[in-house]
Amino acid sequence: MNSYDVVKRPIITEHSMDQMADRKYTFEVAPEANKIEIKKAVEEIFGVKVEKVTTMRVLGKIKRMGANSGKRPDWKKAIVKITEDSKTIEFFDGLM
Repeated sequence: MNSYDVVKRPIITEHSMDQMADRKYTFEVAPEANKIEIKKAVEEIFGVKVEKVTTMRVLGKIKRMGANSGKRPDWKKAIVKITEDSKTIEFFDGLM
């Protein structure tokens, strides 16, 4: 599994934007990825130094369409804290 398979996409919400002041960035990651793999992938893709990784499983919501009901897929979220001496992730700089 390469780095781009581990980190799927950034999560852009009000809460994740507020956390960027604390040098924390939120990503959707592969469900089978562990914290060590996530740390290596973020360091390789963005060229930053990761201090801490927090992960959580997000359960998919139950959705209805008339009488039919279905479920969105479960996914995994990672909050990555980068070190103080590390540069910021440029992708997020344009969003602030």
